[in-house]
Amino acid sequence: MGHEFGDLPLLFFFVLTSGENCRLTHQTHPHVFPYLCSMLRLHTETDPSWVKIAESDIEEILTDHAFCEQKAASTAISLIVKFPEHAELVKEMAALAREEMEHFQRVHEIIIKRGYRLGRERKDVYVNELAQFVKKDVSRSAHLIEKLLFSAMIEARSCERFRVLSENIGDEELSEFYRELMASEAGHYTLFITLARKYGEPEGIDVDKRWREFLEFEEGLIAKYGTTGTIHG
Repeated sequence: MGHEFGDLPLLFFFVLTSGENCRLTHQTHPHVFPYLCSMLRLHTETDPSWVKIAESDIEEILTDHAFCEQKAASTAISLIVKFPEHAELVKEMAALAREEMEHFQRVHEIIIKRGYRLGRERKDVYVNELAQFVKKDVSRSAHLIEKLLFSAMIEARSCERFRVLSENIGDEELSEFYRELMASEAGHYTLFITLARKYGEPEGIDVDKRWREFLEFEEGLIAKYGTTGTIHG
C-alpha cells in the first residue's frame, strides 16, 4: 500500500470484522492474528509483564474496560452530534455506538457472572493526555480529521493491549474474549482511518503526515504507562 496505515488492504479488515465474522478465533482464522496489530504501525509494544499487573485485580480491569467501551460509544455519538452533515459518518458512528454498547454489555455480564460489581467510572489518563495533542484552533473540516485520528489512535492501542492480554493472561475465558475484541478494535481503527482519508483528502489535508505525528506523539506518551491494571494504564 502507498499509505502509512498498514500492509494489508483496508477492505480485508472490514470483511473480517463485520457480521458473523466479527468473533474470530485462532482456530477459525489462524492466519489473521499475526497481522492484526502489525498493521497499526504502533512504535512501541506493551511489555507482557503488564498482564501480571492486570491479573492481580481482574475486577478492576473489567470495570475499567467496561467504561472504555461506554466512552467509545459516547465518542461515536458525539461525532454524530458535531458533524451531522456527513451521511456516511453518521451511519457508521450509529452502528459503532451500538457495537460498543454491546461490548459494554458483554463485559458487564462477565463481571456479574464472576460475582463482581461494576465500579464507578475510572479516569483514563492516557486518553486525556492524548486528547491534548488534538489540534483545537483549526477549521471545522480539520477538526473532524483530528477527532477521527484521535479515535483511531485509541482503537489501535486498545487492539494492541487486547492482543497482549489474549496471549498472556492465564484465564482461558478472558483470553478468548480479548482475542475476539482484538479483531473488533482493528476494524474500528480501520474505520476511523478510512473516514479520515475520505473527509480529509478532498480538503487538502495530509492525513498520512498527521497520522505519523500521532504515532510519534503516542510513542512518548505510552512509555509512561504499563504499570497499572487498566486497559491503557
